[in-house]
Amino acid sequence: MKQLLILLLGLLLLSGNAQAHGGEDHGASGKAAAPAGATSFSVAALSEQFEVLLRYEPLEGGEPADLRLFLSDYATNAPIKGAKLTLTNPEDANLKWAVTEKGPGEYLVEGEFPANKAYSFALNVVAGDKADLLLLDGIKVGEKLPVAATPAAAPSLFSSWKTILALIGAFVLGIGLTALLLRRRPRAGVPSSTATPVVYENQA
Repeated sequence: MKQLLILLLGLLLLSGNAQAHGGEDHGASGKAAAPAGATSFSVAALSEQFEVLLRYEPLEGGEPADLRLFLSDYATNAPIKGAKLTLTNPEDANLKWAVTEKGPGEYLVEGEFPANKAYSFALNVVAGDKADLLLLDGIKVGEKLPVAATPAAAPSLFSSWKTILALIGAFVLGIGLTALLLRRRPRAGVPSSTATPVVYENQA
């Protein structure tokens, strides 16, 4: 009977371990399953009249730089075309930038940053009868894009089958041990082999 109880306890422990490993995460954190990393940097600024978004891919000091600037109306969010844009750098007043309109509210900014460090743009906007000055801060030249985290590997089918086979094997073993214990128990009404024989004397 003790062996049967030990077997049942072992089966319960094995089943619990199998469930725990089935839901356990050995990979990277849940945020290993986030979207891929960004492909560009962006800096935004707004005033009472304009909204500006500057988008650019990783920049290197001493190399040609191409940036995209998107200009829209603050009240209506409509793109503004035909604006006159002038950009200067507070960090280096000698830097020159060429601005070309590519589409409604979209402008290409071309020039060169001399070093890998943080820069900013002082942007002067003149659009029709509106004009304003905005600061685009935090342009990080030389910075690399963050690498997207590798998603956690899904549990293999092979490991799942190993768990199932282990449970089946333990179950069959339990049935065998139970049958063996039942066979060893003496049957009711059958005298034990060690019982003392009864001797009858003949009466003369």
